[in-house]
Amino acid sequence: MSKNKIRGYITLAVLLAVFSVVAFAVPFSKTMVFWLAYIFAVAAIAYQIYVFQVSFSDTGDVRSKFYGFPIARVGVLYLLVQLVLSLMQMAFAAVFPTWLAVIINVLPVAFAVVGCIAADVMRDEIARQDTRLKTDVAAMRALQSMSAALAGQCSDDDAKKAVQKVADAFRFSDPVSSEQTKDLEKELQNQMDEIQNAIVDGDFTSMNILCGRILGSLAERNRICALNK
Repeated sequence: MSKNKIRGYITLAVLLAVFSVVAFAVPFSKTMVFWLAYIFAVAAIAYQIYVFQVSFSDTGDVRSKFYGFPIARVGVLYLLVQLVLSLMQMAFAAVFPTWLAVIINVLPVAFAVVGCIAADVMRDEIARQDTRLKTDVAAMRALQSMSAALAGQCSDDDAKKAVQKVADAFRFSDPVSSEQTKDLEKELQNQMDEIQNAIVDGDFTSMNILCGRILGSLAERNRICALNK
């Protein structure tokens, strides 16, 4: 268990103790309204344990925990609202209708449950999109890195300029892949392998031709990316 969770549980325990002292030390009328208000307040405090578990799971990474803050915000808002409502009901317990107390206490519970579920669904969708984006840009990031590295390996000035032009073209290209660009990206990878082999063999005479092919394939990929937006 993380230190932050331990601190959170200690805070909840202190809050429960303080609320209980206030509830029973102040001479409130111990009517059904009082007990309803007290029970729902205690339930709101206990609900925060579930909120902590869902929002800041020990098994999640830092990004997942960051996405959990909206869930925690809903839980804290529910707790504050419920504590205020409970204290108000206790103060007027002698004259407060029981049926109205039930409704007033149930509404925040509904808000908390629905709000936490919605925030959790949103977190899962954001995390899914984030993972998908990492996957979609992996191919082009690898080609960008490879082209930049090859430019530094050329000993021939003309070849180095040609490969640097390719590296610049990759750097300013749309990094997000799609089903329509996958075949072109495989072709680009094969063409980059040809350039790498040419550099290793010292075949700088054909470098302009090889780089021209890559620039043509990359231009076609950029065209497809623009059409898909």
